[in-house]
Amino acid sequence: MYTGKLVFSQIMDHLPMHSFRRCVARYQGERYVKRFGCLDQYLVMAFAQLTYRESLRGIEVCLRAHQSKLYHMGLRSQSVARNTLSKANEHRDWRIYADFAQSLIRIARPLHADEELGLDLDNTIYALDASTIDLCLSVFPWAHFRSTKSAVKLHTLLDLRGNIPSFIHISDGKLHDVNILDILLPEPGAFYIMDRGYVDFERLFTLHMAGSFFVIRAKSNTQYRRRHSHPADKSGGVRCDQTIVLTGVHTATDYPQPLRRIKYHHAQTGKTFNFLTNNFAVPAQTVADLYRYRWQVELFFKWIKQHLRIKSFFGTSENAVKTQIWIAISVYVLVAILKKRLDFKADLYTIFQVLSLTLFEKTLLKQLLSENDSIMQDVGRYKQLSLFDNLTGQ
Repeated sequence: MYTGKLVFSQIMDHLPMHSFRRCVARYQGERYVKRFGCLDQYLVMAFAQLTYRESLRGIEVCLRAHQSKLYHMGLRSQSVARNTLSKANEHRDWRIYADFAQSLIRIARPLHADEELGLDLDNTIYALDASTIDLCLSVFPWAHFRSTKSAVKLHTLLDLRGNIPSFIHISDGKLHDVNILDILLPEPGAFYIMDRGYVDFERLFTLHMAGSFFVIRAKSNTQYRRRHSHPADKSGGVRCDQTIVLTGVHTATDYPQPLRRIKYHHAQTGKTFNFLTNNFAVPAQTVADLYRYRWQVELFFKWIKQHLRIKSFFGTSENAVKTQIWIAISVYVLVAILKKRLDFKADLYTIFQVLSLTLFEKTLLKQLLSENDSIMQDVGRYKQLSLFDNLTGQ
């Protein structure tokens, strides 16, 4: 029988501690700190994510029940008081955990780079979207959104190979989605898949000049003139493939180059879509398929809202909210790293469920998640959302 480390400690062994220490030093996270350090704070918050704790009191009670195991979890403190954790979340710079999450993302993306999308493309493919997290106006006045409520918005650029977020920006609810294109650093040769909310031809032209490709759904009032019509294989739903130029008062100046317009009819839903792209090389059907894969970012938002603690918060300040969200994202990415490194066949939902009940056990992590892998895959078929199955929705 394995009598070594706790499951929780085995998970945390995969953290790049050198990167964590650099993040802490960069923002002087442990200045004047004597007992409850940044690593203690991270471990406790990660524990809360993995065990679905709903409050500071719930975290405190659960850890107190396992007080003799805190040292083996990697915690320097012999006890964790909710007041201590609350103050750490309020005052420790959230950028420590944002930068650390980015370090984990840089590790995770190459591990998932071989994920198949079913498309004959070697380019990196991103889906860009935003999701709003509603908050109470009286409790979170700093995140004022509308007259009766507050909100924060999670802007995410999702790498569709592995569903790893490569870019995340947390703003108040008022920031319009399209403004994120001003912050984004375009990657030459990559595809950016976006919905109509990101139609801003001046910003899209910036992507084009950077050597990036985009696929976006056109607005119904887009003014254009057709230059050429290209042969289209209509057996898959493509109705037309055209080269166009914009003729609007401002759009003709904002985007002076030709665009490609593809009209696509989805037989199952009966809906017709008009797509715009600056890529003239890939087949028209591939362009339609690329937009269909944008649905993965919607699934990502639904998944993290259901299975991570980012809808109810342990603190009310902006710093506490951002700290909790970034640590939640880092835990998601850490489990995605474990899935690849240890070659787990089960999906993320199943892995999270198993870990939530076994963190204090002394079982080899690989054995825990692999010995009954076939059973876990059967259970996983009944989950509501999966980020690692082939996309079938529209």
